[in-house]
Amino acid sequence: MAAAGSAGLFAVAGKTAVVTGGSRGIGLMIARGLLQAGARVVISSRKVDACEAAVTELSEHGDCAAVPADLSTRDGAEALAAAVSERFRGRLHVLVNNAGANWGAELEEFPDSGWDRVIDTNVKGIFRLTVALLGELRAAATPGDPARVINIGSIDGLRAPSMENYSYSASKAAVHMLTRHLAKRLASEAVTVNAIAPGPFESKMMAFLLDNPDTRAVVEQQVPLGRIGAPEDVVGTTLYLASRAGAYLTGTVIPLDGGITGCG
Repeated sequence: MAAAGSAGLFAVAGKTAVVTGGSRGIGLMIARGLLQAGARVVISSRKVDACEAAVTELSEHGDCAAVPADLSTRDGAEALAAAVSERFRGRLHVLVNNAGANWGAELEEFPDSGWDRVIDTNVKGIFRLTVALLGELRAAATPGDPARVINIGSIDGLRAPSMENYSYSASKAAVHMLTRHLAKRLASEAVTVNAIAPGPFESKMMAFLLDNPDTRAVVEQQVPLGRIGAPEDVVGTTLYLASRAGAYLTGTVIPLDGGITGCG
């Protein structure tokens, strides 16, 4: 039985990882945590300047590189996959599909563009990149230590949100089902697929609520544990899923929301 601790069950040192949407918010938290635990990490984001700024910060913690890519397009997914294969010599242990888009509008004014961008990024983007990197994931996988795909969903895909973000909530529900479907297909190849469904965390998407002390207090009151998620919360869950500790788990969606969905 493996020992607990950094050299045991939760170790990821020496593993290779990709974190999409890794230049800010939850993606940046995850990338930093993986680097601090000894993994080699490639982050990706649409914006070149955001990638450059993030990799400058993250490189203080370990071996990190950035590859700008628009994952709402097939070309973007394939270009990122090619760059990852070259950097990691065809072996990828952990893929964190975090890149996402959101859109809000009133019901009768919700535009087609608010569906296209969100679905293309949040659902098609995950599918395309995972398929494009399957060769690298398979090459790194062993029965005792599978390759890992970790999709970032949302509690908005588990319950009907109060905000009018129709395409976002639908896309995250799709991410959860895609996670289960891919897990079933890839289990026999020693590739696990799981999802994390975060509640409120510090991010650009939540800034309009969390940057205002009054609305932040309202959000905190809606969380049974009484606080906003911290970086350690999502990093800890990611390390569990990426390490030996999570090797026997696939096809799951883990609500990381302070009890919002579980205690509601």
